[in-house]
Amino acid sequence: MPLQNRVLPTGQIVANPARGTFTGNRGIIHRIDQTLGASRWSHHAWICCTLEWQGRKRPVMTGRKWTELFFLDEAVALAAGHRPCAYCRRADYNRFVAAWTQATGHQPKAPQMDKALHAARVRSQDRAQVTHQADIAMLPAGAFIAWNNRPHLLGPTTQHPYTPAAYAAPLPRPTSGTVTVLTPAPMIAALQAGYTAALHPTATIDLSGPTA
Repeated sequence: MPLQNRVLPTGQIVANPARGTFTGNRGIIHRIDQTLGASRWSHHAWICCTLEWQGRKRPVMTGRKWTELFFLDEAVALAAGHRPCAYCRRADYNRFVAAWTQATGHQPKAPQMDKALHAARVRSQDRAQVTHQADIAMLPAGAFIAWNNRPHLLGPTTQHPYTPAAYAAPLPRPTSGTVTVLTPAPMIAALQAGYTAALHPTATIDLSGPTA
């Protein structure tokens, strides 16, 4: 029986046996029996981490330091509101801060980013994901939208239906029209400012191509 630790682009945490390419956490949200309680975060520093770090191994959901969560790729993590970890992914964190700085005009500390991201990713009163509307032509590659009631990852000219195990065959990306955006607005700004997310191999997206 898989544990409930797979994060979707919608921000939901589900039980799924598929393996991801990134891990991360939102603090301690599991119980001693390795199940989740009602809470979906215990602090605002939602991070996305590498699966391997200095050869260390730890049993999942056994300690009381954090609850290990998993993502298909970094684009999913960004859509769910997780920024790069400043400890195990320092170079990516620095790139993210540089993109945030370019987008906003000021260089933030991690707590400042976490505060802004939390307001943009989830409603505290009901834990629902915050979404927003945008013209698809203005959205960068690496963003997630809801298309036909299903999360899709945007490429420069394609969109890729999401599943927890892989992306399905790509579809043409519409050139205009208002869509529901799953990726929080600050993440969209960072992507537009040049941050590139690490994608699952099944995405088959060339992020060096033209983007919004």
